[in-house]
Amino acid sequence: MILFVHGVPDTPFLWGPLIRALGLKPDQWMAPALPGFGCPVPEGFKCTKEAYADWLVGQMDAVGRPVNIVGHDWGALLTLRACSLRPDLVESWCVTNAVIDSQYSGHRMARMWATPLLGELVMAGMRDSAKLEAALAEGGMPANMAAHEAPLVDKTMRRAILKLYRSARGLRFSGDWENDLANLPAKGQLYWGETDPFVDVSVAQRFAKRWQYPLHIEPDAGHWACAEHPGSFALVLKEFWATKRMM
Repeated sequence: MILFVHGVPDTPFLWGPLIRALGLKPDQWMAPALPGFGCPVPEGFKCTKEAYADWLVGQMDAVGRPVNIVGHDWGALLTLRACSLRPDLVESWCVTNAVIDSQYSGHRMARMWATPLLGELVMAGMRDSAKLEAALAEGGMPANMAAHEAPLVDKTMRRAILKLYRSARGLRFSGDWENDLANLPAKGQLYWGETDPFVDVSVAQRFAKRWQYPLHIEPDAGHWACAEHPGSFALVLKEFWATKRMM
């Protein structure tokens, strides 16, 4: 089973092009929505990074056998955390355009979302879906995806984003989230858009060097490289999945 985990401010729609490029059948994959992202927030769910990581572990465990998990953006961060907590649930993992790295201080928008009052003001400006669509496209999101996702950034999602980023201090990770990466399953892969304006490729290179995992850099691609170049990403994944697990 392949488990796809989207990021912020996305929904599972992100994975459509890649799933088609991989030629997957419906019983071969799952792409759940993060609570609050195009779906309701369950009662009592706190929308913190810990809550989302625990939720993802639950999704993995429910499959009933080790999964091949692919995560983008916050989905990548949660994938790394969940895999480091429960490596027994993982056959392989691949993350794209985000990693847990204490040397990374977060992009400008992440820092604003993490700041009380300023974050609320920024979110107020995101209520205009037409303007948000244009901003997402300007940031590198494929136009058809921006048109689909922008209207879904509703009050529920905006609140969830603020809580999530504040729990992570605007993407400043340290302590167990980074130290526990030593527990990651051996079969891992990084895929990165070379021109990502939010998380520079040097962050991926530093992670790959420190933790000794392969990195594929996609030229002429940005933060949403997985959706910009689904055919290329599909080839990387197929080759990766076909290799024997490293020991």
